[in-house]
Amino acid sequence: MASSLPDPASLLVELREVRRAGLVRLRGRALPALESAAEAVTATGARSPGAAVEALLRLAVSRLDAGTLRTAAEYTLGLAQGTRDWPASSRRARAASVYGVSVERFRKDHEVMVLGQVAEHVLRLVPQETGVPGAEEGEWGVGTHRFVSVRAGGRQVRLTLHVHPVDLLRDVDVVVSPANVHLALPEQYKSSVAASLRRAAAVRGVTGDVLDDPVHDELRKWAARQGTAGRPVLPGTVAATSSGALAGQGVRRIYHAAVAVPRAGTNDYDVLPADVTRAVSRALALLAEECDRHAPPLRSVCFPLLGSGRGGLPYRVSLAAIWAAVEAELARGARWDVHFVVRTPEAAALVERIPAGM
Repeated sequence: MASSLPDPASLLVELREVRRAGLVRLRGRALPALESAAEAVTATGARSPGAAVEALLRLAVSRLDAGTLRTAAEYTLGLAQGTRDWPASSRRARAASVYGVSVERFRKDHEVMVLGQVAEHVLRLVPQETGVPGAEEGEWGVGTHRFVSVRAGGRQVRLTLHVHPVDLLRDVDVVVSPANVHLALPEQYKSSVAASLRRAAAVRGVTGDVLDDPVHDELRKWAARQGTAGRPVLPGTVAATSSGALAGQGVRRIYHAAVAVPRAGTNDYDVLPADVTRAVSRALALLAEECDRHAPPLRSVCFPLLGSGRGGLPYRVSLAAIWAAVEAELARGARWDVHFVVRTPEAAALVERIPAGM
């Protein structure tokens, strides 16, 4: 289906309307440019235009640089967890605080820049011509979900590829989260996979304040039970916790894979591919142990590219280390529903090349 680019000026006008109305009040509003872009870009099966527009905006904002720009955009549009029903004035005030400026200065300057950046990334996501999504920008694909067919153990196996932030996962039983060997979670405001999952799992009140931090608390209890509180575990160790508020999205367990070893005297980590493979093998073994303890049984598991963030592993190296363990398990006849979640077209393209040996 051919698709034409929305008009940038129209996108900005409609983004301002979304900012004023908030996500919970999109139904019935005229947003033709955003709805057209959403129809071309998202593959969410959204049952209403408002839901499709929200999925589009989440995808576009996820492509912004991590830090003040993305955080301000999330608050401005009500995409930050717990803010979708906030009044426009409250969202603007919180966004202004991200930049440390007055609300009025933010309205006149920063907000214009933030919405302009969101509009630009919406345009980058829209297909340029039939069958060639984002070709002029060199973008990989436009859908947030793809399927990759591979052979393992003499049979065809379908992998599911998600190209979006990890906290947008839906209906995947287990998510494997990278962790350091101290099993110390990053603060919720960080941009890592582990921080995103901790943030999404937190239980919040109507004002957005954190009422319970279950993943953090359960990890501490796990360490106490294992007698490892205050000291590191061996690389490759996997600790299981509940998913907290993510249960509402169909995510039921988080497996914390200890693969990152802090480098003394620095803020950096070392990650060995062999430890990634060991952790993935352990995660799959743990899934086999736990699957029938739940109703319905656990069947699906999702992997980010472990160690490819601050751990410094190239995407290709991380994926090869993960796939070595996954392929061995599938070759032995395991029937797990395997998912990968990535953020960049480059990483997605590597997952798509698994059948060709990456």
